[in-house]
Amino acid sequence: MGAKAGKNVLELDVGGRTVRLSNPDRVYFPERGFTKLDVARYYMAVGEGVVRALRDRPTTMERYPRGVTGESFFQKRAPKNLPDWIPTGRIAFPSGRYADEICPNEPAAVVWAANLGCLTFHPWPVRRDDTEHPDELRIDLDPQPGTDYADAVRAAGELRGLLDELGLRGWPKTSGGRGVHVFVPIEPVWTFPQVRRAAIAIGRELERRAPDRVTTSWWKEERGRRIFVDYNQTARDRTIAGAYSVRPRPRAPVSAPLRWDELAEARPEDFDLVTMPRRFAEVGDVHADMRERLCRLDAALELAERDEREHGLGDLPYPPDHPKAEGEPKRVRPSRAKGRGKP
Repeated sequence: MGAKAGKNVLELDVGGRTVRLSNPDRVYFPERGFTKLDVARYYMAVGEGVVRALRDRPTTMERYPRGVTGESFFQKRAPKNLPDWIPTGRIAFPSGRYADEICPNEPAAVVWAANLGCLTFHPWPVRRDDTEHPDELRIDLDPQPGTDYADAVRAAGELRGLLDELGLRGWPKTSGGRGVHVFVPIEPVWTFPQVRRAAIAIGRELERRAPDRVTTSWWKEERGRRIFVDYNQTARDRTIAGAYSVRPRPRAPVSAPLRWDELAEARPEDFDLVTMPRRFAEVGDVHADMRERLCRLDAALELAERDEREHGLGDLPYPPDHPKAEGEPKRVRPSRAKGRGKP
């Protein structure tokens, strides 16, 4: 695997590249005793899968240099000491500013980032050669207080049927927490606002079919005990944890790609630094064929047009750090808006 290069440095051979790992014995997950070296070994074991999810995608690093109990931060811009063999992609933020983010195209790049304390990789839904047109529609089924993973799984099952009706094929994975992510590979011909519009339409239709269990309300005070379809995860500069990413929780869970027939029986806690390499060795990357069929959003966008035409349903609020969009409703909590209307 590697040879010691110094007292606190280990050199790892990762796909023919030498990656230096400093302080390999530093404990990252105290509850289970997992170290930085354990994290590096994990990413080596699932290298093909994690690179499949990150290849050519500008990627934000969620770093925990001292482990999950220490300080953390999101790093969007590539570090100054980036090796010349790790490419970058230039992305534009809603503010109009730019940044060059890393694009991990081989397992060695993933392990290099892990040496910096990167546990979770947050890839953009675009490729570095075209950062204006997403090639994935990402649907985040987010449990609210009073709901759990089982509720998200039920919503995901209903979502699968709806996607089929719209000519879309979704690929599910655990979030690494209580939620479920469903990724749909799409042709990269639509803009961020168009993809977000499609996500809103899908969420609203899901909400109509299960109003007691699903919501698209941006305001937490209106969500209740329902699964929130977080449509704003499709907004520019919003990312979702990549497949196989380690999540910064005490038990070291990972975001696990699943087949649809596994979703109901699987549990988020089933997949961690120890169990996922075993699974990967047995079944490989169950999302390896994800790009074989790229879907079109025409039917979902037609649904959005019908919502607007027949029900008067237009845009929904963007995140607070986004510039105001044309046609976007006011970003005011409903309870606060009512208070303003009092005499």
